[in-house]
Amino acid sequence: MTQTAPPPVRKAPAVRARKSGDTPAERSVRTVISPLALAGRRGKVAYWSVFALVVLLFAFAFLFPVYWMVTGAMKPPEEVVRTPPTLVPEQWRLSGYTDAWELMRLPTHLWNTVVQATGAWVLQIVFCTAAAYSLSTLKPAFGNVILGGILATLMVPVQALVVPKYLTIADMPLIHVNLLNEPLAIWLPAVANAFNLYLLKRFFDQIPRDVLEAAEIDGAGRLRTLWSIVLPLSRPVLGVVSIFALVAVWQDFLWPLMVFSDTEKQPISVALVQLSQNVPLTVLIGAMVIASIPMVLMFLLFQRHIIAGISAGGTKG
Repeated sequence: MTQTAPPPVRKAPAVRARKSGDTPAERSVRTVISPLALAGRRGKVAYWSVFALVVLLFAFAFLFPVYWMVTGAMKPPEEVVRTPPTLVPEQWRLSGYTDAWELMRLPTHLWNTVVQATGAWVLQIVFCTAAAYSLSTLKPAFGNVILGGILATLMVPVQALVVPKYLTIADMPLIHVNLLNEPLAIWLPAVANAFNLYLLKRFFDQIPRDVLEAAEIDGAGRLRTLWSIVLPLSRPVLGVVSIFALVAVWQDFLWPLMVFSDTEKQPISVALVQLSQNVPLTVLIGAMVIASIPMVLMFLLFQRHIIAGISAGGTKG
C-alpha cells in the first residue's frame, strides 16, 4: 500500500504590504495631524502660519510691557494718566530719565546695589563651592546627615527666618558687633544658600571619578584638583549659580529695607519705594527702566552660559 505525500505547505510571502504606521519611525510619531498631511503644501502653510502666530503672541505678551514702560517715561505726566492711553507718545522727551537720574540719586543707589550684589556673589561662590566639593568629593563623616540638614532649611518659609536673621545681624554672637547699615548684613545671609549648594554638589557628583583619580595619581592635592580640574569643568553651573546669586540680591526688597535705615546706603530696590512719594510718575517709571537695565544686559551677555548650565545636569560625564 503506497502512502500519499502530504500536500505542500504554502509559505507566506516574504514581503507583505505594510500598513501606515507599521514602521518603528512611524509608530514613534503620534500627533493630532499626521506627518503625511504636514508634508503637503497646505500642511506646510498651515503649520508655519500657526507657528508664526504663536511666536508673535508670546513676543507681544513679553515685550509689550517693556515697551509700555520705556515709552511711558518719555511722555508728559498728564499723558501717562490719560484715558484712553496713548500707545505712542505725542511728545517724545527724555526728561523722565534725566530727572530720575538726578532727583532719585540713582548713581548712589546703583553703586550700593553693585557692592552688595558683588560681595554676596563672591562669598557665595567661594563658600558654596567649597562646601559642595567637600560633600561630593571628600566624603566627610556624616556627610549625608549634614546635606540633609542643609536641604531641610529649604522647607522653612523665608518669612520665618527674617526675625532670627535680624537679631543675629543686630548683635553678632560671640563678637557682639552690630552689622546694620553695613554690606555684611547682605553678604553673610546670602552665603547660606542651600539651593545653590545642592546644585553645585549634584554637578560635582557627575564629574567622572577617573578624572579626579588621574589628577591624584599625578600628584595633585585636593585644592589643586579643585582649582585645575573641577572648577574649569564647572563653568556652566558656576554661571547659573552666579546669575541666581546676583538676581536674588538685586531684586530683594524686604531684607534690605530692614537692615538699611540709612537712605544713603540703601540699594535701588528700596530707594525706588522710599523716594517715589514726591516725584512725578514719569520720573518713577524712568527710574524703574534704568534699574532694570543691568539685569537685562547680564542676561543677554550670559544667556549661553545660563542655558548650558541648566542643561548640564541632564547628562553625565
